[in-house]
Amino acid sequence: MTQADGTSFATLAREVEAFVRGPGEQYAAAIERDRSVPAQLWTDLRDRGYLRLAAPVDYGGAGLSFTQYLHLLELFSMSHASLRMIVHVCNGVWRSIDQFASDEQRKKFVLPQVAGDLRVAFTLTEPTAGTGADLRASVVRDGDTYLLSGEKHLITFGVSCDYWLLFARLDGSTGKDGTVALMVDRHVEGVRVEPMPDTMGVRGTDHAHLIFDRAPVPVANRLGEEGDGLAVALGGFLTPSRIGVAMTCVGLARRAQELAVEHARNRVTFGKPLTARQAVAFALAENAADIEAARQLTLHAARRWEAGQSDAGALSSMAKLVAVDMLTRVTDKALQAHGGIGYWEGSTIERVYRDARAQRFEEGTNEIQKTVIAREILAAGR
Repeated sequence: MTQADGTSFATLAREVEAFVRGPGEQYAAAIERDRSVPAQLWTDLRDRGYLRLAAPVDYGGAGLSFTQYLHLLELFSMSHASLRMIVHVCNGVWRSIDQFASDEQRKKFVLPQVAGDLRVAFTLTEPTAGTGADLRASVVRDGDTYLLSGEKHLITFGVSCDYWLLFARLDGSTGKDGTVALMVDRHVEGVRVEPMPDTMGVRGTDHAHLIFDRAPVPVANRLGEEGDGLAVALGGFLTPSRIGVAMTCVGLARRAQELAVEHARNRVTFGKPLTARQAVAFALAENAADIEAARQLTLHAARRWEAGQSDAGALSSMAKLVAVDMLTRVTDKALQAHGGIGYWEGSTIERVYRDARAQRFEEGTNEIQKTVIAREILAAGR
């Protein structure tokens, strides 16, 4: 496939890999040292076009198919988790906004977000409720304005964004029918933004705890109709995002495997490299098979989603479930291959090991994925 600027996909993939293994490693060292993402990284990713890979050409994007984009996401995921997070979110959140956006909203929110000029944080999770129809953040309508009250937390880029793509419900409603999706200005009155503590892994990415007290939001900033909130959250973002997270597990596992292979080749004990030890060689072989199996299931789920097939949602959960369990096994074996030295802070495998743990709850825990899969197979009678 040829992109809008005439660059072949193979050439683009080589460019991304060179970036990940070159400047990406320098950014990783800076993030780990300073515990924050440098502004230059956002600018660099934007200027290289990496924040608009999956968007249509007529939106200013590269027009990659979803499966092509996933091949690049695997490469980005071999880098620092915060770098991967920026690429993943920016290449996906536009879908949620776009599917219900009016022409005016598309010009105001979608196109600037695709261009990298507008930073949008997906704002669903709450500290006192389950993620979904259990939403408790609420709005009361006052003419052409919604007054928003409630709390959100664990909001990625929730401190540094320009808008929150926020999900709430009409005051007094229950279930999905009362939910709304709102584009909320980061600097709206009536909100307290509290940066959350540093995380175990994915260091540098900011997360916010948000407290709203009758914060005014224009009704014109609502996506779709009243009652469409969960459709905006789940339909346009969650299924492809779960597939994307599955592929990030593949990329991170691939990086862990590379580190383990390199160390095993160079580390000599009793006159032989670790690769000559059957226990180590077998662990690396198991890792390779594990990674490839997860990659292929993820790509299968992606192709089904691209084709608009009804089983895409369940397959996205299967891919995420399998990939995150794979990542747990692979990173554990990779760290073990390093022996004690891999446990020391500052080694790349130690960072990869910490980053891997976050994947177990990003876009839903394993238990949530099993619930989705079970619901599908039981409804189908399989």
